[in-house]
Amino acid sequence: MSNAVSSKITGKEYPLSKIFSSDFEYHIPGYQRPYSWTKEETGLLFDDLYNFFQEEKSDNYFLGSIVLIKEEQKRYAEVIDGQQRLTTLSILFSAMADAFGDSECKSDCKAYLCEKGKALEGIEAKPRVFLRDADHPFFYKYIQNVQLDPVTLDTEAKKHIRENCALLREKLKDIFLDDKQRLEFTQFLLTRCYLVVVSTPSQESAFRIFTVMNSRGLDLLPTDIIKSTVIGNLPKEKQQEYTEKWEGLEELTGRDGFNEVFTHTRTIFVKERQKKTLREEFEEYILKTVSPKRLIDDYLVPYTNAYVQLKNCEFTATHHADEVNGLLFWLNKTNNSDWMPPAIKFLAEHPNDSEYVLWFIRKLERLASYLLVTAQDVNHRVDRYKWLLV
Repeated sequence: MSNAVSSKITGKEYPLSKIFSSDFEYHIPGYQRPYSWTKEETGLLFDDLYNFFQEEKSDNYFLGSIVLIKEEQKRYAEVIDGQQRLTTLSILFSAMADAFGDSECKSDCKAYLCEKGKALEGIEAKPRVFLRDADHPFFYKYIQNVQLDPVTLDTEAKKHIRENCALLREKLKDIFLDDKQRLEFTQFLLTRCYLVVVSTPSQESAFRIFTVMNSRGLDLLPTDIIKSTVIGNLPKEKQQEYTEKWEGLEELTGRDGFNEVFTHTRTIFVKERQKKTLREEFEEYILKTVSPKRLIDDYLVPYTNAYVQLKNCEFTATHHADEVNGLLFWLNKTNNSDWMPPAIKFLAEHPNDSEYVLWFIRKLERLASYLLVTAQDVNHRVDRYKWLLV
């Protein structure tokens, strides 16, 4: 019975007046990408809303779907998909609050940004949307409290927030002449603009839903989720440093390449073919035994650097570099990458011994060629390569 409840999926259409109400409290997980909508996406959203408002007097406007990890009857929701829209709509309500001359309208707009709190219902006063830790204090001060002239802009997300806020303020100023027009447009936003909320208390279920539904941006990869756990378990004063280090490695390989590094790292540790999801096995076999700092410094950094050299045939050394890279060219021509984990481990442990590296890569290329020519299946290949990982 508990398994059935844990994977229950619900989907329901809500107007924005309900989306930004005490029924929901949105939290953007640390593994999500920072807020990234530019003036182009924000301007397009506003123009679509305003044109619909002018042309359609009764129909509702559909803003798409958001995916949440959320238990029924609880406000707390982890946003898996929908960060960009929820953040941009918050900026729009903040700009509307700033534009209104009427104090009551201002106050009402602010209520969609921050919960005033209801002591009799046990509801605390707090923001409705919580961005990632690096950006939330800024967002709360300047957007949710409608102090719209920020000074400190030390992240790309903060720059996007400021630029989008300035754009929306300008559009509201140019289009609406008085509070009556602003009120009509705000009523349209709150009562005729809808989002479909898809929610489940199961993390696995939420990620599957997102992968199926998402066709606009980048799907979450297992590395994005692992990142949240690893960075979150570091001391607060180290989190920014290691986030930058992590994202630097990801930039070096590309998102898919970094995911491959994690797949090969799992194999190096487990030495068996993968049976569960990468995230599950990484948490079970690695995160429980290796500290976050050691994982990044002692494994991810050297393994990523080794992966880049192996994948791109870019081994560098005073001697034997051309010979090693020639062998890597042929290794990369095989129809699988099962040879990569032992190669990564060896190169990471012997980066400065070019003669030893040449010896190992030459032997590895012969083994990979033999397994390819004799058409060995994946089970046989993994079983053979694992002896090189001991």
